[in-house]
Amino acid sequence: MAATPDSAETSALRTTPLHALHLELGARMVPFAGYSMPVQYPAGLLAEHKHTRSAAGLFDVSHMGQLRLVGADAAAAFESLMPVDVMDLPAGRQRYGLLLNEAGGIIDDLMFVRRAGDIFVVVNGACKEGDIAHIQARIGQRCEVQPLPERALLALQGPQAAVALARLAPEVPKLVFMTGMDARIAGCDCFVTRSGYTGEDGFEISLPAAQAETLARALLAQPEVKPIGLGARNSLRLEAGLCLYGNDIDTHTTPVEAGLQWAIQKVRRTGGARAGGFPGAERVLAQLDGRVPLTRQRVGLVATERVPVREHAPLENMDGQTIGEVTSGLLSPTLNQPIAMGYVPPDYAALGTEVFAMVRGKPVPMRVSPMPFVPTRYYRG
Repeated sequence: MAATPDSAETSALRTTPLHALHLELGARMVPFAGYSMPVQYPAGLLAEHKHTRSAAGLFDVSHMGQLRLVGADAAAAFESLMPVDVMDLPAGRQRYGLLLNEAGGIIDDLMFVRRAGDIFVVVNGACKEGDIAHIQARIGQRCEVQPLPERALLALQGPQAAVALARLAPEVPKLVFMTGMDARIAGCDCFVTRSGYTGEDGFEISLPAAQAETLARALLAQPEVKPIGLGARNSLRLEAGLCLYGNDIDTHTTPVEAGLQWAIQKVRRTGGARAGGFPGAERVLAQLDGRVPLTRQRVGLVATERVPVREHAPLENMDGQTIGEVTSGLLSPTLNQPIAMGYVPPDYAALGTEVFAMVRGKPVPMRVSPMPFVPTRYYRG
């Protein structure tokens, strides 16, 4: 996470509709994805993380990109960009997707919902301009690609999120994980999905930017809810074993190397009714089928000593040979021990394998561990 910017940097940053509220709440602001964003509030990262795990945290994720795909051919067109089943997704259901380049590398990961009149898509903030241009260039002649810069996005996450939201919109907690609906919440016109990026139950709420502060204040007025910054968002998603684009996945990483093959439905795999037909399909399906062996794969790592291991730390074997690199790492607030994700050759990917992260020139022993590090609590009904 970047340090607090100087005034020249600050003036070049964009702000979300909740910027004034963040300052009022005492947030420490940092540059992130071209925006001035709250990294933490006065309670601090640790307290915010633990509050989200025990009650409910409110996150401003309005820097994310939102867009609609409209038209009869929208589902088939969107499916041509990803190894994901879009066409068979029922209305009201949400799915995780991966935009790929011609080499099968990940341009971005995203979430999308099939709605009655469109496909609603949320992409990462740092990638949104490139993503929208990519989608427009490739399928803009087949469907309407409508960016939604006038909308804000809030995430309410934690085991008490549904309790807090039910007071304002009793119908919304009827949603189950990865479904969405239109809802009126605290007088605001919202589209809500039961999803998020913390491993906890929770909701993401898209609404007009002009109504964002009204909704945020209404949610923060609930006794379970506190504001949470990007620092805790990062530690929560790492405990949940979730990838951060730019760290754990990028244009040089395929879905199979990243361990994201669960996102490739059977219908798009070899032998499926609509197999292939997406960028990089030959390489991705060959890796998936075992016809092309992997040279590296993403693994979870837990340190056996209490030394935090950060991204870019080299990973070595017992002979001191560099075999990989840590892509995300920190001291887990829930487990109180260092956790990380990184890439190693398949020979070192078996659970329990010992590797060594090099921290300031010293080897820190780590074991390949299952993910998520902390059990997820998605609400499936």
